[in-house]
Amino acid sequence: MMSNDDGVLVHVDSVDKTFRRGTEEIRVLAGLNLTVQEGEFLALMGPSGSGKTTLLNLIGGLDRPTSGSVSVGGEAIDRMSGRRLARWRSQHVGLVFQFYNLLPVLSAERNVELPLLLTHLSKADRRKHVATALKVVGLEDRSRHFPRTLSGGEQQRVGIARAIVTDPTLLLCDEPTGDLDRKSGDEVLGLLQALNREHGKTIIMVTHDPHASARATRTVYLDKGQLSTTPIA
Repeated sequence: MMSNDDGVLVHVDSVDKTFRRGTEEIRVLAGLNLTVQEGEFLALMGPSGSGKTTLLNLIGGLDRPTSGSVSVGGEAIDRMSGRRLARWRSQHVGLVFQFYNLLPVLSAERNVELPLLLTHLSKADRRKHVATALKVVGLEDRSRHFPRTLSGGEQQRVGIARAIVTDPTLLLCDEPTGDLDRKSGDEVLGLLQALNREHGKTIIMVTHDPHASARATRTVYLDKGQLSTTPIA
């Protein structure tokens, strides 16, 4: 997937997102606009409940806007059918979660392999991809370890390996250091920077931590459904 001629990979245009709670309507995003350049590392900050994860989910095709449009690589993902959108996500989106979301009964290499089970790759090719992803995150020697035997930082690196094993267009990270101590968090942030700088990955990272956002190439702030380039007072 390629960016547009102007280098824009993600285009969020006049997006509203409203949720219903009983008879009440909650407007989380209000006419929001955002562009993300190919190869950018964007940090998305804002108070709890400001809609950061909602915006991330819209960009990743995990949810649809109430109105407005979301395009990635020139494709209007908000207009795709459910089946086509699921296929698009499997090819173009890698997700990194705060609490890792690893399956405890599977080894590191089997957790990393999971997204590849949706592809037509042979078992041998899947193993090659898994080995490459684990090498990128520095865990090739821990491939057969189970999550319970790994530190928090190592588990998150397995999560990142799982996110990159399909060579996605976008890497979407939701508080990737939120459950880690500072040392482990710094290691994970260094890895994300390396994926951005050395492998050209476009990364959008939700975070509460200014220390984490400082690693990004650009930071935007979300509050009351709108984005700003200056911190929320």
